[in-house]
Amino acid sequence: MSEQKRVAAIHDLSGVGRCSLSVILPTMSVMGIQVCPVPTALLSTHTNGYGDVVLKDMTDYIPDALKHYISAEISFDCVYSGFLASKAQVSHCLEFMDSFSGALRVVDPVMGDAGKRYRTYDDELCARMGELVAAADIITPNLTEASILLGQAYPVSPLTVGEVKQMLVKLAAKGPKTVVITSVILADGEICNVGYDSEHNAFWRVPYEMIPKSYPGTGDIFAGILTGGILLGDSLPIAMTRATAFCEYAIKTTFGYGAAPREGVMLEKCLPMLVEQRTFTEYRQL
Repeated sequence: MSEQKRVAAIHDLSGVGRCSLSVILPTMSVMGIQVCPVPTALLSTHTNGYGDVVLKDMTDYIPDALKHYISAEISFDCVYSGFLASKAQVSHCLEFMDSFSGALRVVDPVMGDAGKRYRTYDDELCARMGELVAAADIITPNLTEASILLGQAYPVSPLTVGEVKQMLVKLAAKGPKTVVITSVILADGEICNVGYDSEHNAFWRVPYEMIPKSYPGTGDIFAGILTGGILLGDSLPIAMTRATAFCEYAIKTTFGYGAAPREGVMLEKCLPMLVEQRTFTEYRQL
């Protein structure tokens, strides 16, 4: 039996509303990857649609967990970070990465959506997120987060292919070898997830059909499946397509059942898709 891949997932955990660790754990586990959660915060629900949220900051827990893992001689194939609850957590994520130098470094720079920052992210925390991005091998911002990282205004109009390529290259110049931007509307009418492999100077697009509802946690699902695919040997375009196809399937399933958007996608009905033995090839060059 080959050794199973192990991931340290540094994210928040929301009790109600499918997002962050509650969707990363099952999706990556179904793919055959051991997910070891390192919670950055515990929340009663996610922060959109449930009123006043109970939040417990787990900043002090993270370095203590790292010390234990080192003393127990536990290794990780990937360190993967998402929502951070404090500026100090950026330093703790960097310490995790430095402690497992051979591990793949994936950063989902969770800072905002739909052109707006999340209310827990101030200028300093957004700036410090840039430090984490610089240390990453792969980053997976949405278009809002990509704009924040680049210090430019969120685009209110569809982007040309040239503009998207420019954003991808500028982000890669900050440190990561691979950049994937989600939820990009192109001037040619397609809605895509786009990627750039700087080592091979290769640009990719994976189009999908937009559904007129927004569900929390889909970015977490995308980043988790993309990471899982890369760890299992997928190329970038294959991993992007696998993640896009699953998110589209989960969103359409949820929309078809008429489930409340604030609860996230109906993940439980959709997980079997991830064990299908097929290659996802619906990508194209950008």
